[in-house]
Amino acid sequence: MTKYFGTDGIRGRFGSPLMCPSFAFRLGCALGDYLQQLRPGERHSVVMGRDTRFSGEALCAALTAGLNQAQVEVYFAGVVPTPAVAKAVLDYQADLGIAVTASHNPSCDNGIKLFDHRACKFEEAQELGIEALVDQQADAPAEWPQPSFTKINSESDYVSHLQSLLAKDSLRDWDVVLDLANGATVHTTPAVFQRWGARLHLLGDQPDGVNINDGVGSECPAQLARAVLERGARIGVAHDGDGDRLVVCDETGTIVDGDVLLAIFGRYYMAAGALKAKALVATIHSNLGLDCALRDAGGRVERVGVGDRNVACRMRELGANVGGESSGHIIFSDYATTGDGLLAAIKIIELMCQTGKPLSELRQEVTLFPQCTLNLRVADKIPLHDLTGLQAAIQEVEAALGEEGRVLVRYSGTEPKLRLLVEGPTLFEVEQALKSLEIAARQELSVIDS
Repeated sequence: MTKYFGTDGIRGRFGSPLMCPSFAFRLGCALGDYLQQLRPGERHSVVMGRDTRFSGEALCAALTAGLNQAQVEVYFAGVVPTPAVAKAVLDYQADLGIAVTASHNPSCDNGIKLFDHRACKFEEAQELGIEALVDQQADAPAEWPQPSFTKINSESDYVSHLQSLLAKDSLRDWDVVLDLANGATVHTTPAVFQRWGARLHLLGDQPDGVNINDGVGSECPAQLARAVLERGARIGVAHDGDGDRLVVCDETGTIVDGDVLLAIFGRYYMAAGALKAKALVATIHSNLGLDCALRDAGGRVERVGVGDRNVACRMRELGANVGGESSGHIIFSDYATTGDGLLAAIKIIELMCQTGKPLSELRQEVTLFPQCTLNLRVADKIPLHDLTGLQAAIQEVEAALGEEGRVLVRYSGTEPKLRLLVEGPTLFEVEQALKSLEIAARQELSVIDS
């Protein structure tokens, strides 16, 4: 059976066998079969949205045509953030949600994320079932019938919901910089902040189909920091291409990542008695300083494998209401079923308003361990256990760091990259350790430097 799904849906370069209209049509047919297996003989509906990539329109059309083969009704939301698709699944009581997006990847890529009827991302067992169904589909015809769908305005519903979380004009004296990554949030995030009266300074707000994530957004926060300083802004907010993650910048121009935000939320929610299960869920990638911050506040961190799907699943098991990743995927399950960059920005602003503290003061209450990371683009993902030199280097670094540090080496689930992470007591030790791992990796892997 062919493996199609990665850490967060299906992704690939547009035009490749895995990400082209003919594959999307077969996937649509497979999803139709899947829904019929769940409830045979019933009518089914799907909510679909996309980001601003030029390839999104063709993929959505092909998916819709495939779903139509199984008489599935498609509600099409157009260009909307991924969390708006999830919300629309619940609003329209749909059986499935589809977000056509490659998130933070470059515009040459695209992807497909799936949500079930609960607006939760598909679990691995569900993905395996769909992969089997895709393999059973006949090749896509040279031409398929014109896709049929109903246009919906889920953008308005999503914006109204988030606008309600803060009082009108509550940010009337605030300057705010928004970097929208030329992606799916170009209309939604400004609309929400405008209701609160903030003076907005926009970056990455001119999508043209090919400039999504191109030097802008959460993956490239340097210009966000510059703009915050130039404008004297209280805060800067940067999204990725589909709006399910964020990076924020405080008034001093300092970038604040997901781990710091999680630690802030964890500490203050514990103090207020609002952290359910007295636990915050994070991934193996999150900084050890997060554990220390929660432990000092009387709570704990539950760790799971990389991916906000894994975070959300563990949150449901524990009854926890806050979790996320260092990348800025943060889930507030009291308000949403999946990561939402705008919602996370709202919650940190809410804390700033409640405490009267600027973000710079809030972040200084959290101490992270020195950490260095490196992503190496590789030609092939050779199984890590077969890389004996790299394994020896890992063991040597782990022995040297002992209990005061850790090493994480893994392949990306969405890109052809080897990810290296080292934490330790001093920056010098961490940098030296990372260098030794890089040397070992380069000796056994074909690394593509660009």
